[in-house]
Amino acid sequence: MKEIKIESTLTVFDDFNELPKNIASLMEQAMEARLNAYAPYSQFLVGAAIALENGEVVTGSNQENASYPSGLCAERTAIYYAGAKYPGVAMKTMAIIAGSVKNKTTEPIPPCGACRQPLQNTK
Repeated sequence: MKEIKIESTLTVFDDFNELPKNIASLMEQAMEARLNAYAPYSQFLVGAAIALENGEVVTGSNQENASYPSGLCAERTAIYYAGAKYPGVAMKTMAIIAGSVKNKTTEPIPPCGACRQPLQNTK
């Protein structure tokens, strides 16, 4: 038997103006991607932007369908696109913006369990 340790680190900034320039740019791209979210059932809109080691940035938004709650989260949409378009290129940084149209919150919202798995398995 062997023990495997899996960790995730989230950096939460109190204000957009605190962000370093590269993170602010990535966050702006995540906000733009969020505009493409299709969430008629949950009303929970999410955008993600991933900076890759090769300098490219890929984005994703959550996409629901009539068999709700089946759908795809923004993080996985971006991760899978990055893997399909740039196989073998490592992810450097990911920015995520999320929130409900119905309920306003200022609390950080971490990726769901289904998204954490491919995040841990990226190179």
